[in-house]
Amino acid sequence: QLQLVESGGGSVQAGGSLRLSCAAPGYTFVSSCVGWFRQAPGREREGVASLSDSGVIQYIDRVKGRFAIYENSAKTTLYLQMNDLKPEDTAMYYCATARWGGDCSTKALTSMPNNNWGPGTQVTVSS
Repeated sequence: QLQLVESGGGSVQAGGSLRLSCAAPGYTFVSSCVGWFRQAPGREREGVASLSDSGVIQYIDRVKGRFAIYENSAKTTLYLQMNDLKPEDTAMYYCATARWGGDCSTKALTSMPNNNWGPGTQVTVSS
């Protein structure tokens, strides 16, 4: 079982920035669909951003222009750079991945039978 681990969460004031990381020992995100998700208390999990094996990126409208998903050159670590954070960004953030070289989206990633998830990292934004 792949053990993804997220890190980089924390508490910041509105307007601040955080960078989340996601990795697993000895694992590379080669030929993979990867994504970031979040879930706030009392709300359903939502997909935030996805990155396909071919480099196609998708974001939900609420984070466009503020968040960036990317990998390091070795494809061993997935990042989510979050700028201009807002209180409504407060949530537990999760990374997920699946071996899949085709079209990738957070919706598709959720449905892939071979997906793997991390335990999450908490992001809290105060006003």
